[in-house]
Amino acid sequence: MAILDIKKAGDPVLKQVAAPVDRLTKWHRKLLDDMAETMYSADGVGLAAPQIGKSLRIVVIDVQDENGLLELINPVITMREGSVTDSEGCLSVPEVYGDVERAARVTVEYTDRRSRRRSLTAEGLLARCIQHECDHLDGRLFIDIAVSLRKEEKKE
Repeated sequence: MAILDIKKAGDPVLKQVAAPVDRLTKWHRKLLDDMAETMYSADGVGLAAPQIGKSLRIVVIDVQDENGLLELINPVITMREGSVTDSEGCLSVPEVYGDVERAARVTVEYTDRRSRRRSLTAEGLLARCIQHECDHLDGRLFIDIAVSLRKEEKKE
């Protein structure tokens, strides 16, 4: 496994609409492993493939709940319910946080690393993270939709 370089705001790959994965290969599975290792190394809770320079519809998420590490290939949010505004940050926008309005509850359909179709309904931090990471796949950063932004230095 490898820790990959995380692209920062301003990199053109972060503004592209990511391509769907047609067929999962050994290369994609290694990418999933490397993305998870990179996310954990950076103390993140989610990472989308465009953030590591790969314009593919692949996301890893781990909000330290009962779901553990989630690997979402070609995720599509099929249901949004309610609304909640909360603070967000992003590994691609270091030391910047903002208040973002998101759906309170979502259902996402995706393919897992074994090419099985899955569906997951989430709320709270997991729902927020799913929406944030799916935005990356459409070339959107949280700073594009935040109602307010603030700069905070990372606490050690």
